[in-house]
Amino acid sequence: MVDVFTEIKIKCPRDTVSEYAANPDNAPEWYVNIHSAEWQTPKPLEVGSKVAFKAAFLGKELSYVYLIAEYIPGKKLVMRTADGPFPMETTYTWESEGEQSTRMTLRNKGNPTGFSMLFSPLMSLMMKRDNNKDLKKIKRLLEKRSG
Repeated sequence: MVDVFTEIKIKCPRDTVSEYAANPDNAPEWYVNIHSAEWQTPKPLEVGSKVAFKAAFLGKELSYVYLIAEYIPGKKLVMRTADGPFPMETTYTWESEGEQSTRMTLRNKGNPTGFSMLFSPLMSLMMKRDNNKDLKKIKRLLEKRSG
């Protein structure tokens, strides 16, 4: 079982942070490992939307499709793999901290199967490291734009 939780405080209003983070088109810009995001269903993002991602992780190229399972604009987004190397769920939450700051959380939960199971502890460590990099990058990008 992989369960990785990370969070960061971004000096931008919650709507700015959540609209940017929830838009799959922006994922390659702030996710260290994501190379592309391709809509498989029409925009806008809603429950039932599907987006195909291409990424690199632990030296391997990965392709997977996320299904939007829950979406409360400005508050929460839950995506689950509809197709990919192993079942994974990614959750974002956004909470206002004052008028100009947002606490963003990023959680990845999954059950690696087969050979990947042996690497669960390493995967957790690498995911936490990468998720922290991703959150620092989105913070830098958004604070620079609003600064």
